[in-house]
Amino acid sequence: MTRGESLKQRVCLVSGPPGCGKTQWALQTLQSHHGSCSYIRLTGDSPDGLEQGLDSGIDQTWLQDQIPELLSAQRHEQGQDHDDDDQLTVIEVQQFRRPEHEGINGYGAQVQAHLESLQLQPTQILHFGRDPELPSQDTLEFSRLEAWHHSLVGCVWDPDSLSSFWFELVNGAYGDVYRAKALMNLPDGRSFFCNWMVSQQGSQFLPLNSTATPKGRPSRTSELVVQGKALNPPGIQSTINDCLLTDEVLEMQQQQLRSQQPTTPLQA
Repeated sequence: MTRGESLKQRVCLVSGPPGCGKTQWALQTLQSHHGSCSYIRLTGDSPDGLEQGLDSGIDQTWLQDQIPELLSAQRHEQGQDHDDDDQLTVIEVQQFRRPEHEGINGYGAQVQAHLESLQLQPTQILHFGRDPELPSQDTLEFSRLEAWHHSLVGCVWDPDSLSSFWFELVNGAYGDVYRAKALMNLPDGRSFFCNWMVSQQGSQFLPLNSTATPKGRPSRTSELVVQGKALNPPGIQSTINDCLLTDEVLEMQQQQLRSQQPTTPLQA
């Protein structure tokens, strides 16, 4: 690659264990970039006893909401041309252990094969806990980690029940949860990015900029990913079922909202 090409196409791979701050770093890096930008999250290795949190679209959806012009690296490599731009691609990889080798050789065959299929060659590789330019306060080492994922597409939460459920979840009611993140829908059309890590003082509840019309069930991404020890998925699932609004209750609440704001347009 020539010097001119490297200036046009910067491809940064950032990796680290769950909850260390990879997505937040990606957000800040992409927001500070003035050219075109794209993002993709790849599944890293799963050493014995350490389960990967499923790539459920939470990170991509959150970043896309915060940076509307953000492209998916998957779509970008399938024909979108930005050769005239100062282009940045951020690749996020959940990597439990510090890479033992330099460059891309420090990552497993699955990551390398995926990058090759996308024709992405990292020009910069950073790992939380190794590279000093990355914050390290939330970089934890895990000896054992279970993972559980649940799709909530089309589901709408009772707001008070969501607060109670999240408090129970991160405080040990369903096992020792070390990491939890989700996108949750509320009846008024808002969606929240819920984020918690055992090393932090409290949870983040960040509203998405985009909202849905309060009529029926939204089709946008809504997922829950939990990582920890001795997790109780049936207990989590049972409580979730109790917290979600039925069709009848949802329609009643949304009808009230529509009557209160008859002239206020909401984004689709």
